[in-house]
Amino acid sequence: MENKKSGKPIVAAICSAIIWGSGQAIFAKEYIKGLILFLIQLIFISVELVTGYWVEALMGLVPIFDIRVHGGFFTKGIWGLITLGEVKREDHSVNLMIYGVIAIIILAVILAIAILVIKDAYKTQIEFEKTGKTVKFRDFIKKFMHKSFAYVVLAPMAILFLVVTVMPIVSTVLIAFTNYSKNNLPPANLLEWVGFENFGKLFTVPIWSSTFLGVLSWTVLWATVVTLGAYFFGLLQATLLYNMESKMKKVYQSILILPWAVPSMVILLYLRTILNGQFGQLNTFLKDIGLITQSIPFLTDPIIAKITVIIVAIFIAFPSFMLMMLGVFSSADNSWYEAATIDGANKWQQFRYITFPHIFTATAPLLIMSFSFNFNGFGTIYFLTDGGPVNSNYQFAGHTDILISWIYELTLDQQMFAMASVMSILIFIFVGALSIWNLKRTTSFKNM
Repeated sequence: MENKKSGKPIVAAICSAIIWGSGQAIFAKEYIKGLILFLIQLIFISVELVTGYWVEALMGLVPIFDIRVHGGFFTKGIWGLITLGEVKREDHSVNLMIYGVIAIIILAVILAIAILVIKDAYKTQIEFEKTGKTVKFRDFIKKFMHKSFAYVVLAPMAILFLVVTVMPIVSTVLIAFTNYSKNNLPPANLLEWVGFENFGKLFTVPIWSSTFLGVLSWTVLWATVVTLGAYFFGLLQATLLYNMESKMKKVYQSILILPWAVPSMVILLYLRTILNGQFGQLNTFLKDIGLITQSIPFLTDPIIAKITVIIVAIFIAFPSFMLMMLGVFSSADNSWYEAATIDGANKWQQFRYITFPHIFTATAPLLIMSFSFNFNGFGTIYFLTDGGPVNSNYQFAGHTDILISWIYELTLDQQMFAMASVMSILIFIFVGALSIWNLKRTTSFKNM
């Protein structure tokens, strides 16, 4: 009890907060560990010093210190993120924003390491006062690897996750709060923080709000119908194949898998040619056999085009569900059906109360994932209709455009980067919230 009141653990923690490893080295006499921690801190400090003019400033060689010119990687990164630049044609606001995001992420990692170092100094000193023995560095490494091996192995993936996933998401969110557009492109112009102005524009300016609500409603309808259509059509095909006793069963299964096995882009581009309203082979064939006298506008009529893209999307997506359900069928226990037959249940009742609940429990999370994928199903819309036909009542969107294809139009063609970022955030919130809500309601998620 007296050792705990000595106050040395707190002093050791404070020392390591200032100079990493000093608490471990001075108080617990763990010199190698303390030296390594100090070198890690020195590397971070050196990055700031080497990339800036801090040494020259301390030597009096920089009369007027300006962070924009003389700051190091971290200080200049934070400055750039706050100001987005000060001099046109010299400061690139987007680059400064990205550097700032990188600097903040690295500083967050440094802060996390610093907290771990402080906690280690505190615990090490308490242990040292209890035992009076210095832990050898070799023993420390063994203990560390035993307790933290999983974290060490996953560290490279965590770093990759930060670079590939977190950084783009954070940058997208930040752009939504700027005036980044084709009329304000850096480095000719500097970006400015505009707060929630872009979000307000989306809901208060009539042309934007009507387009957003129209495209959103079609996107929800599209994702729902395609997901459910592919799911139940895949279930139908899986049921038929599973109960088929023909010798051609494998051949039929191989044919049905083709839409999924062939790259969807190839299928979509091919169908775009076949479904052409004037020269498409399908219209020509239907005319030749006398079923129609005028060409059907598969891709140019607003209603027919929407029906067409839904059917095509279901055709491409159903084989994946079919294969998954065939696997679930094979895992079903025959005793269930034997007991149901003894109780007098017919085939439909067995399917309704045994087969379908079993399949749905196993595939419900995949159904939700499929909805999220279809909600952002850019490829089908882009390669088949390119968002068309044109809708004169919409702002840069066509009749078959979904949110993600509208974002593509706003970004690459119209260069309205801020508004596109706003749309991306809303998609993320909508899909994320809906997916979490649905997953929590599924039996599969509750059993995890």
